Amino acid sequence: MPAGPAVTPVLRVGLLGCSSIARRRTLPALRATPAAAVTAVAARDPRRAEAFAAESGTGAAALTYEQLLAADDVDAVYVSLPNSEHHRWAEAALLAGKHVLCEKPMTTTAAATTALTRLAAERGLVLRENFTFLHHPQHARVQRLLADGRIGAPRTLTAEFCIPPLPGTDIRYRADLGGGALLDAGVYPLRLARLLLGPGLAVAGATLRVDKARDVDVAGLVLLVSPDGVFASLGFGFQHGYRSRYAVHGATGTLTADKAFTPPATWQPVLRVEEQDHTEEHTLPAADQFALAVAAFTTAALAGPDPTGAATAAPCTDTARLVDEVLATAVRVPDHEELRR
Repeated sequence: MPAGPAVTPVLRVGLLGCSSIARRRTLPALRATPAAAVTAVAARDPRRAEAFAAESGTGAAALTYEQLLAADDVDAVYVSLPNSEHHRWAEAALLAGKHVLCEKPMTTTAAATTALTRLAAERGLVLRENFTFLHHPQHARVQRLLADGRIGAPRTLTAEFCIPPLPGTDIRYRADLGGGALLDAGVYPLRLARLLLGPGLAVAGATLRVDKARDVDVAGLVLLVSPDGVFASLGFGFQHGYRSRYAVHGATGTLTADKAFTPPATWQPVLRVEEQDHTEEHTLPAADQFALAVAAFTTAALAGPDPTGAATAAPCTDTARLVDEVLATAVRVPDHEELRR
């Protein structure tokens, strides 16, 4: 009897949290991934879970958090809860035998992030921190240009990720939910510095502008130094016109990237190399970094025990360590907007 057609494996994903980023970006990416299927949705408010499940068009069941983790038709969990809840529920998902894709930051402390990565390794499960920008091809191109010596030896990295002020009720102004600009926006340039400059970065200085009424930082500047003496100056915050860019300044030139962290899927990146008497531009194809991130997670989870777990865990724990160092050492200044209120 001839064999039937091969069955393509599908990763069954449950959504833990009905956040804006889940609705706008991750759910469409999951729906566009042939090897992924959304089978369940959970929210603190059952009515919200039901509305989100209906809106998704996937036929997903609306469940409680505990029901989702116990569901037999859920292989992996996407965690998009407030930052303060990431560790608790990612840990619960791993203990339930589920792979985990967790929104950044994975947790609010280096100790908690390290504990999660160890638990995933012990159980042979895939754990990923959802920094989607890492999957955009423009950064791999930057790394190749640097490795080829296109701007000479790197001397300084400057990076900014800034957005305008948020509505007053936004959870990113809630200290009890792990809010603040460092954990929301600042982790992007920190993670970029780890990508481009490698491990062993140290915090040489930091300052945070703090809204004392809300007890959260709303902007910051961090200075890092690499083991081989390359500087990184990183700015972030909720008080600026939108900026999402970085530049690597080398011995013979500068390499810049704009819309670096959250480019639209239709955006064609332009990398610019500037020298004293010469400028060139490298225009790259558009890419959907959310789709690429989801596809990478799905492929890893369907492959079984994660052979790349150690390689992906190290940058996560390193970035979390830098966050801890910034929080421990930063000079804090009052927010003048707060003082004028």
